[in-house]
Amino acid sequence: MMGQGRLAAWGIGLAALVALPFVYRDPYHLHILVLILIWSFAYTSWSMMGRFGLVSLGHGGFMGIGAYVTALLWNHAGLSPWIGIPISMAAAGALAMIVGYPCFRFRITGHYFVLVTLALSGIVLQVITATRDYTGGSLGYTPNRASGNKLLALQFDDKTTWYLIALAVWLFGIVVWHWVDRSMARYALEAISEDEDAAAAAGVDVTAEKLKITLLSALMTALAGAIYCQYQMFITPDTVSGIAVSLQMVFAAIVGGLFVSLGPTVGAIITILLAETLRIGFGTKAVGWDNLVYGVLLVLFIIFLPKGILGSLLDRLKLQRKVPRAHEQKAVQVARPGA
Repeated sequence: MMGQGRLAAWGIGLAALVALPFVYRDPYHLHILVLILIWSFAYTSWSMMGRFGLVSLGHGGFMGIGAYVTALLWNHAGLSPWIGIPISMAAAGALAMIVGYPCFRFRITGHYFVLVTLALSGIVLQVITATRDYTGGSLGYTPNRASGNKLLALQFDDKTTWYLIALAVWLFGIVVWHWVDRSMARYALEAISEDEDAAAAAGVDVTAEKLKITLLSALMTALAGAIYCQYQMFITPDTVSGIAVSLQMVFAAIVGGLFVSLGPTVGAIITILLAETLRIGFGTKAVGWDNLVYGVLLVLFIIFLPKGILGSLLDRLKLQRKVPRAHEQKAVQVARPGA
């Protein structure tokens, strides 16, 4: 019955989300919803690794590759984003393998792994900035506007269309998260996160399992960057790549709930609304304030609410359900002392 109720809740919720842009058409609010959905997908992609103890600060690099490679192939080679996006994902996946394999093969874990991925994110940011003749550098980059088929160019002026695209991508991320959660790989990765030597002794291919989840996470993050680029039609190194973007992903996933499928979505709601509030309230005076707030809140959540907002809420609901059951069992024992 619980499973049926959960499926019914998901069905009603998805139906409401699909119907939303046809009922409520305010362009600004739809824009905010599109950003929340795209970033939710990016944060979910990061959580695929983070939930198993693989804390990466290099995902800003994967997102930047997804965004810039797609745009560059469109502007300079005339390749449709339908072709450019898979190429950009392949490039991000190749980089993930190049960096990940030696790390996992030679047991570079913990703080050292974090530092390696931090360097990766910084290198991608510097490459994008340094090749300003092609990428526009710190001034940003704009994909050429399509003069013909908008579908071929993956460019749409209608917010409703982009909302539905972002919703489909977000739903894909949730499905992949649950697929990993229900797969045998989850148990292997949990064993690895607890004790690599014990997992290897039990027959788990530690390097292969880590590479698989890293590749999946990198591919999804690159897809998020490409979709973001196509929607915004303007990107800068700081908005889609670099250490700040990576830290934003870590913050959102942890604050929302790292071990819950909708946790990164809650984190996206917080980050996007916080950024918009600072932008509207303080304008250019608040540039960079969001990263300061992220850092302070991240420390507070790690100390006082380690399971995040949604994870802690679900734990409390489970506890409340167990208490009445315990009372019921005690009442039955009192009524039937000989049982």
